[in-house]
Amino acid sequence: MDTQTKGGPARAGGRPGIALTVIAACQLMVVLDATIVNIALPHIQDALSFSTTDLSWVLSAYTLTFGGLLLLGGRTGDILGRRRVFMAGILLFTFASLLGGFAQEPWHLLAARALQGVGGAIASPTSLALITTTFPEGPERNRAFGVFAAVSAGGGAIGLLAGGMLTEWLDWRWVLFVNVPIGLLIAFLTPRYIAESERHPGRFDIAGATTSTLGMAALVYGFIRASEEGWKDALTIGSFVSAVILLVAFAVVESRAKEPITPLRMFADRNRSGTYVIMLSLAAAMFGMFFFIVLWVQDVLGYSPIQSGLAFLPVTFAIGAGAGLAQRFLPVLGPKPFMVAGSAITGAGLFWLTFIDSGSTYASGVLGPMILFGFGMGLNFVTLTLTAVSGVAQHEAGAASGLLNATQQVGGSLGLSILVTVFGTASREEGDKQLPNFLANSTPEQQAEVMKTKQLPAPWGHEVLTAGISSAFTAAVAMVLIALVTAVLVIRVRKSDLEALSGRAEAAGPMA
Repeated sequence: MDTQTKGGPARAGGRPGIALTVIAACQLMVVLDATIVNIALPHIQDALSFSTTDLSWVLSAYTLTFGGLLLLGGRTGDILGRRRVFMAGILLFTFASLLGGFAQEPWHLLAARALQGVGGAIASPTSLALITTTFPEGPERNRAFGVFAAVSAGGGAIGLLAGGMLTEWLDWRWVLFVNVPIGLLIAFLTPRYIAESERHPGRFDIAGATTSTLGMAALVYGFIRASEEGWKDALTIGSFVSAVILLVAFAVVESRAKEPITPLRMFADRNRSGTYVIMLSLAAAMFGMFFFIVLWVQDVLGYSPIQSGLAFLPVTFAIGAGAGLAQRFLPVLGPKPFMVAGSAITGAGLFWLTFIDSGSTYASGVLGPMILFGFGMGLNFVTLTLTAVSGVAQHEAGAASGLLNATQQVGGSLGLSILVTVFGTASREEGDKQLPNFLANSTPEQQAEVMKTKQLPAPWGHEVLTAGISSAFTAAVAMVLIALVTAVLVIRVRKSDLEALSGRAEAAGPMA
């Protein structure tokens, strides 16, 4: 039964272009928010007095709730009506963005970022599903999926540039405020141009979503706490124990649930399980690369926010080139060669980055490695998306690709926390080495300031930051090696398996 809201029937049939613009704008806002904040991180750190390790929570608070609740958000749209849930997600995301923009304390911003993730998890999967209910099957729907895919792919680059411009020309708070007028406009247009979907009876797996999200949050907190207070700290140990208990509880809940949010049978297929492991490992390295390079180009090279955004554009183009190559030759070579080559090239780029030092320039230190890294990631993105839905029944394709998206977000959060732990340990050791040199070449006033801020000034501080970043990239190489070994030993997809993927890939949609 059609469940129109009191606002009357939507005029979606008459204005499909506006409907697609609304859906695409939502996806752009959600995808863009994962990168737009990156460029503003050094300014957020200075304004709210974040430590470098705690600063990673500005990203992880968003990605953890977004990834952890993504599948529940899609289920909610099916049960309650996609348009209704879509609007709720947009309004929550908008409200959270407003709160974050007014943050005066670190915890204010982190709470707002977590709430943004909840809103994004509700709106994003529903926006993709709305395409299937708004556009008839065939060329029109295919074009809509194409626009959605382009927005998803280009959102990262737009976010980097937009973040740079807003931070430099206005203030870092505008990377959050900018969502408010866009969100309100989307919420205004949605009931007028998008029809409500038919409701499907089902159950909410609240227990599964809660235990998984809290379990991963406890795990991430444990790593970040360890980077500051050590592995013997009571809260560190307590966080890891809590994480184990919650994640075991999650597995038990999902194995017994009639309608689990994460169907465990998805992991029974070795190719799909391998795909999730590869995505988890690559996302872990990718989030770390963006986080640390942003800090390095702004703090060491002195780049402005706009210059920082432009510095990352080659990565975006390299990802696009790799994805285009994979999409063209997948039917000829099959997915495994691209997974192996993509992981190897990504690892090579990260290994190159381990040689970064305080005397490196953009051209000599990061440009080449970032292009190599981006090309390798591009080879994997399309390949992993298609392999995730290989051999899956039509009605489960959305769950399979949704789980891949969730793995990307959660893997990025977990990986960033591990890399931050490595960074914290290495930078503390380098700080102990640099301290005598600083004391011998500084004034009492400078020494008093260091005692207050706990941070060495340049050039000693640059040495500390760079040493920590180099060590973090070494750990990132190890993460990518896990992806490479998995691609070589686990994946066994044949070229013939790709023949039935075209319809399923469209049903699953592109990876955000």
